[in-house]
Amino acid sequence: MQPAAGTPPVIHAPAGACARRPAVALFGPGSAAALLTGVVAVLLSPAWPPAGWGIPVVVAGLSCLVGGWRRRRRAYLWMGWVLAGVGLAVVHAAGMLAAQLPPRLEGAEMQVTGRVVSLVDRADGRLMFDFRVDPEATQPGALRGALLRLAWHAREGTSPAAVAPGERWQLRVRVRAPRGVRNPGGFDAERHALAAGRVADGQVRSPADARRITTGSSIDAWRERMAARIEAGVPAPSSRFIRALALGDTRGVSDQDWYLLRANGLTHLIAISGFHVGLVAGFAALLCQGLWWLWPGLGRSIPRPLAAGLAAVAGAAVYAAVAGFALPTVRTVLMIAVVVLSRLARERSAQVDALSIAAIVVLLVDPLAVLGAGFWLSFAGVAWLMWCLPVATRRPVRAFLLAQGVVTVGLLPLSVALFGQASLAGPIANLVAVPWWSLVVVPLVLAGTALDGVWAGAGVWAWRLGAWCFDLTWPLFEHLGGSRLALAWLPDSSWVAVPMAVLGAFWMLLPRGLPGKPLAALLWLPLLWPAKDLPAHGELEMQVLDVGQGLAIVVRTAGHVLLYDAGPLGRSGHDAGERIVVPALHGLGIRRLDRIMLSHADADHAGGLAATRSAFDTDTLVAPHQSGIEGATACVAGDAWAWDGVWFEVLHPTPFFPYLGNESSCVLRISSPHGRVLLTGDIGTIIEQRLLRMSPQRLGAEVVVVPHHGSNGSSSPSFIEAVGARHAIVSTAHGNHFRHPRPEIVARWSQAGAAWHDTAVTGAVRVGLSREGVDVESRRRAQRRGWDAEARRRAASVPP
Repeated sequence: MQPAAGTPPVIHAPAGACARRPAVALFGPGSAAALLTGVVAVLLSPAWPPAGWGIPVVVAGLSCLVGGWRRRRRAYLWMGWVLAGVGLAVVHAAGMLAAQLPPRLEGAEMQVTGRVVSLVDRADGRLMFDFRVDPEATQPGALRGALLRLAWHAREGTSPAAVAPGERWQLRVRVRAPRGVRNPGGFDAERHALAAGRVADGQVRSPADARRITTGSSIDAWRERMAARIEAGVPAPSSRFIRALALGDTRGVSDQDWYLLRANGLTHLIAISGFHVGLVAGFAALLCQGLWWLWPGLGRSIPRPLAAGLAAVAGAAVYAAVAGFALPTVRTVLMIAVVVLSRLARERSAQVDALSIAAIVVLLVDPLAVLGAGFWLSFAGVAWLMWCLPVATRRPVRAFLLAQGVVTVGLLPLSVALFGQASLAGPIANLVAVPWWSLVVVPLVLAGTALDGVWAGAGVWAWRLGAWCFDLTWPLFEHLGGSRLALAWLPDSSWVAVPMAVLGAFWMLLPRGLPGKPLAALLWLPLLWPAKDLPAHGELEMQVLDVGQGLAIVVRTAGHVLLYDAGPLGRSGHDAGERIVVPALHGLGIRRLDRIMLSHADADHAGGLAATRSAFDTDTLVAPHQSGIEGATACVAGDAWAWDGVWFEVLHPTPFFPYLGNESSCVLRISSPHGRVLLTGDIGTIIEQRLLRMSPQRLGAEVVVVPHHGSNGSSSPSFIEAVGARHAIVSTAHGNHFRHPRPEIVARWSQAGAAWHDTAVTGAVRVGLSREGVDVESRRRAQRRGWDAEARRRAASVPP
């Protein structure tokens, strides 16, 4: 039977044929997520696989990836990306660890030649700068081509030489592998060094032998000269912020400034950020389009879209160079380049595809980028905005307000997880700062920099006008930073809290009308109000913090907190109270201190007091008589009190004992139904024998903090026998020049049956006295990291 006229013929597929599977995107969001999963699985694992695993895993991943793409099977494709991520992370991680300073060279002095590759930080009589060692064979083998962070300290009656970016120098340096302290709520300096590619830190030795080989001729040298021009041309105090916005030079931004910026959620704006790079790229593209509109004949040589895209990439690259190629700016340049290339290739990809390609490119180039907070915040922020906001709108004010709300809710879980804090004033401050700084201040600053780059002095007027505009808003942020809307510190939470909070944010940002949105707030509870695991009645928890060469101990009962010593204040201005003790207290969920007891007034024990007292309310401050601690009551033997079923008793100094520094240290014994702790400060053998004569029965303890950091003048055999400790804890700095603890002291305690814990090796040490008995746990063991330099040093059997 013939089909009716006008009816299209029916075409039958051949027998056995089947419909082809739809095409699979090789670089889609699923691919980016799979690659990220593989990288994170390696870099955030407690131990990294051997280097030999990397290449075979990458080859297997590529094979699986190609097969999945050809067969159009997403599962195979994504598995290939996961394996590729694992292999690349292993290769990069192994390469960085292999490049780090060998344990045998710890503390060694050697002569190196290289170039200054950063701006020079000048403060407190010392210089700090990054130094790239020459790759020539004449350099020490372990340091050829290595990136070092060097300190050049002033000597008595002298000052460091004038060092400028771009200069080549021959220096004699003492080097050490990058080291950092490990505490609750603390900054991981070793991870930061690894992500930056820094293989060692060092100090310049024999300054008289230092020799400048050539003068500076690099982008950093230009940045240094331009920073000096801004400082000279802008007399206002906000000159430091103008330098930060123009050049990414934050050397003049003080700790108090950073606190106010964090309290207002504005740290992403004050230095050159990805947002500013995108802004410059947009201005460059608009300028190019304007030129093509004025001279249409240019379009016959280069189409206007192509020219605008190339101008955007060029503008972004130049601005990133002005910022010294900081990692956030480089990521943004890559993202812009990916978008432009996709347009030039006439690929009509969605915004999410462009973001996915950018993430894949960043991870392929540098998998270690996931160790930095900027990677997560930049990509997550753009992803939230793409998902929640329309591509175009005729109501820009409403779109801006929505964007601020989306970023605030979407990035809050990451901010808490990465920094342990949240800014309640952030949404308000950003409503002012984002449009005003980005659309008024930054263009003026950039205009001044461009004009001054062409003709010295031509951009001063723009810098000054930008500073005046900046000063209009800064008082508002100072007010917000000092209000109750300032930083909210949150204690450490479990690993599952962040995914739950992200799910809660996703739920909250779903389209209006969906039911159950108030229930999403329940998913935030594990992150914002984590369980503090406080001791029960009669139990005790103690944290011996890793503060370097000093002491700071946090003692908690069921309802009270004691801080015994407050950490050191270094000669270079390093305040352990501000940088270690206060963040650790916040990380432990502590809001106030019931008592601070300073063993004595030396800077390594009492240096952090001012910063700690300014951050926490304190009922009582106790210190030895005549120690000079303002506002302190005397610490006298016989003083005792009880907290929540735990007994505290002072054993030394006795009444009318003169202040003799170390020998006047407050000795505190803490007793619970489950064990005892002895805190000894810096007493020596003389006071140890005095305590043995006066009350030997009161010295017994399961846990002791070793006297005077394990020096030769303490821990006498009779004292060790009387204490009878099962655990001996000492607080020292790695490689300290006092050589604490002394090997013979370590041997004495170990031979007496005490397990030895050194904060320089273990990080902070947690002691729990509970119904289960005495539990001692180190921070480095509880939270192992693949980049733990100390673990690798111990594995090599090299003493610290």
